[in-house]
This record gives sequence, structure tokens and C-alpha cells, in this order.
Amino acid sequence: MDVSEIKKIAVIMAGGTGEKLWPRSIEAMPKQFCHFIGTGTMIQNTYYRLLRLFDPEDIYVVTNNKLSGIVSEQLPELSSENIIIEPFGKNTAPCLALAATVLGQRMNDNTVMVALPSDHYIGNVGEYIESLEKAISFANKTNAIVTIGINPTRAETGFGYIQIKENEDKNQHLKDQGIMMSATFAEKPDKATAQRFIDSGDFLWNSGIFIWRIDTFWDSFQKYLPDHSRLFSLIKKNLGKSYYEQILEETYRQLQAVSVDYAILEKADNIYVVKSNFIWSDLGNWDELFKLKIKDARNNFIEGNVIPLNIHNCFVSSKDKVIGIVGVDDLIVIEEDNAIIICRKDKSDDVKDLVDFMKRKHIKPYL
Repeated sequence: MDVSEIKKIAVIMAGGTGEKLWPRSIEAMPKQFCHFIGTGTMIQNTYYRLLRLFDPEDIYVVTNNKLSGIVSEQLPELSSENIIIEPFGKNTAPCLALAATVLGQRMNDNTVMVALPSDHYIGNVGEYIESLEKAISFANKTNAIVTIGINPTRAETGFGYIQIKENEDKNQHLKDQGIMMSATFAEKPDKATAQRFIDSGDFLWNSGIFIWRIDTFWDSFQKYLPDHSRLFSLIKKNLGKSYYEQILEETYRQLQAVSVDYAILEKADNIYVVKSNFIWSDLGNWDELFKLKIKDARNNFIEGNVIPLNIHNCFVSSKDKVIGIVGVDDLIVIEEDNAIIICRKDKSDDVKDLVDFMKRKHIKPYL
């Protein structure tokens, strides 16, 4: 069956906080609604890429109450019926369960759902679409959970990994398509472990893109998250009722926050991976963004009102103020409306620790 004939939907997860990209990403305007690379914001770029494969009415966004208005502002062509609202975030497993609950009332259980983050960078969009088409076709005719794995280009410590193995039925056709079974999922490794993964040749970067039929998702959700499943049965029972939002919030307060990777993918035995080569990044911190930028002869990326002198391997960005920077290496300096971050490039992940510290100290106006 041609992919165009398969009933499919895309679910964009857009409730994250992006705290490692402070001060550009803030509570009122988190990462997915900011411009970092390319022509639009991250969620706009994600949405317009998907239009190559999905009809507009088949693209949905899951976000929370505080951010739903920004979704409508940045994606004015998206119907309000296509915005699914959580009362607050509980990580990706509840997010996708709510999407499956709401959308399961509107379409058949054998509809293929493509779940993906709103805030990732994708290059080679044609190859990205081809990978999604392979995954959709495979998920449509099996009870498999399919994910997209990216062939790694370096021993990266900032990404999760997927180990692949030979398909149990030795299906050469699947292998020729680059569809392999998953052996294990690995969290972000240290440098030595990441290098070992690369050297082994059987580890891919975990893109965080998942493809499954709605009924396949529920089978796994009920098996591995039975307590969550019972709570979502209550939500489903009250869909469309006048007190639905109250029930939804009360039920969400009882849910444990858990990622779909940890709760389902690391446990299930029906996980398949489409090996892909498109350029990908989760843009998880400033150093990850730096890697995607075009640098000068001294490996600096400089934008805005910056006066550099004898600097090397630095990322310096000014939104308004003049930044003079002299005689330093390996620094990130980002100036935004109300704040400046200065950190070593290898400490980019620790920006979140700074944000957490500011929260504890109630330095809220800058967050």
C-alpha cells in the first residue's frame, strides 16, 4: 500500500521548557517557540516539514494551558481542534496517552501515529520524509513500535543511543530498507562509552521520533503502565462532558511523570528502528547549536553587536548591547532582552542547574 493511502496523523509534542537554552528560552517563550537556526521558530519548522507528508487536518500539537496561545499565534493555520491541551506537563508518556485518548475518539484504532518533538533540527528533509514513510508503512502492517535512529557522526555525549540487532526472522527485505530490531536503549553516555558505541557499529542516535498504530500504543501502554492506563480510562470516559477539564486536571495530578522511552521503549520487545542518515540534532544546549553553525577561520560563531579580539572556538551572540570580548577560548556568551549567560562550552548542560538555582532563589523576572 502506498503511504499516501495509509491513514496517518502526526502528533507534535510542544510542552517542553528548554531550560538549557536560557536566556533565549524562557518560561513565557520556551525553546520550541524561539528562533535558533533556519527561517522560522522550531515548532514552525517542524510543522512545515510535516506538510510534505501529512494533510494539514492530520497534524496535531500537544501542549499545556500556558503555551496553547503561543501555538495558535505561531501556527495560525492550525485549527483549534488540532491543539490538544494538557493541564500541565507530565513528560512524554502521559502526553502521548492524552493524544491517543482524544484522537482515538475521532479515528480508527489502526490509524498510524507519528509522535515527534517540536524543537529538533532536521537537515536533508527529503531523506527525513523517506525515513518517516518507511516507518509508517512498516507500523501500518505490523504491531511494531518503530523509531528513527540516526547514524552517528561523532562520539556524542549529549544524545541517547539505540543499539540495533539482526531481525529475528532474518528478513533481508527489511534489512535492505534499513529496518532493524532494537536490542537496547542507552542514556546519554560519557565520552569513553560514546566512543565504544561508535566503534561497535551497532549503535544509533535516538531521535525521539516514534511511530505506531494507536492500538499498538495502547497495548504497550496498558502492559507497561497499568496504573496510568486506569487513570486514562477515566479521562476517556469523561471526554466531551462539561466537567472534563476538571476531571483531566484532577487525574493529571495523580499521574507519575514518566518518559515514553523509559516506560515503554526500554521494556518492549517489538521495537524496530529505521536507520537514517539525515542531519539531526535535538538542540539540547548552546554547544549543540554551536556545532550546527557556520564558523569563521578561528572557529567562532559571532552574531549581533560583537567586537571580538583574539578569541577562539567561541559562540557570541548579542541581541542589543555591544559585547566586547578579548583573549578567551571555548566560551559561550549569549545576550538576550533581560539577561546574559556566560559559560564554558563544555558546561552547556549546566545552564539548567543555573536556572534551577535561580528558581530556588526566586529570581523569577529573568526566567
